[in-house]
Amino acid sequence: MITSMTGYAAASAEIPQGSLALELRSVNNRYLDLQFKLPDEFRVLEPEMRDFLGTGITRGKVDCRLTFSIYSGTSRHQRLNHDLLNNLLAMSRDVKSIFPAANDLSVAEILRWPGVLDSDRISVDELRPPCMTLLQTALQELVLARRREGEKLQNLLLERVQQLRQLVLDLLPSLPAILAGFQERLLNCLKTAGLDENDERIRQEFTLFANKIDVDEELSRLQGHLNEFEHIVLAGGVVGKRLDFLTQELNREANTLASKSVAREITRISIEMKVMIEQLREQIQNIE
Repeated sequence: MITSMTGYAAASAEIPQGSLALELRSVNNRYLDLQFKLPDEFRVLEPEMRDFLGTGITRGKVDCRLTFSIYSGTSRHQRLNHDLLNNLLAMSRDVKSIFPAANDLSVAEILRWPGVLDSDRISVDELRPPCMTLLQTALQELVLARRREGEKLQNLLLERVQQLRQLVLDLLPSLPAILAGFQERLLNCLKTAGLDENDERIRQEFTLFANKIDVDEELSRLQGHLNEFEHIVLAGGVVGKRLDFLTQELNREANTLASKSVAREITRISIEMKVMIEQLREQIQNIE
């Protein structure tokens, strides 16, 4: 089964100190890009959380957001940061020496100064188990969500491959008639121009041109690429980059088919192929 890079998961838990809630949002990205938004108390756990997410996800941009709501009844002792207060006092005196008319800081302004009030912090040993358990739950849900989305993508890809294969099958039986008709028109043009079709030089040029407009090889390679594409999709796993390479090869053959076209039917089918291949490529961008 293939896996999409798009998914969402959320999990929450209650711990003695408060309530934890974790969200994981995943979108497509060429590589694995992990972004974290964590409360200060949990910053120290980011490396461990990053490593853990890497065990379940290989590609995609993943936003991990953790919120921690302390219970209103939880007692947390606050104390003044005297070192910061002394620094603030020294800076205030320096400012007053340059701007004597400057107003003094009020008590309320001082207490609101970042870092002036220190609170008792919850220890990392208390935070790690519930946080990592929550992350494990959310990651499992995210992986399942990405697989469900991947199943939908797989069905769409296989359907598109079958449509492309049918275009090739539709064109193959009509090729001899198309080429024969073109050769007949070319011979009539030679006769109209008064040229001898049996002339050796003309026959050589005619043979070279016939080889240039022969699209059997392109159609054969298209079928081979489509078979490989289907095989990779059904095999599943981390296949996004391989499928992207194959769509480039499919597009190259479709372009060559169009450039060799000597009939409206070939041109029409090659254009339809290019449209479908582009749709394939857009869908593949979401595959891990």
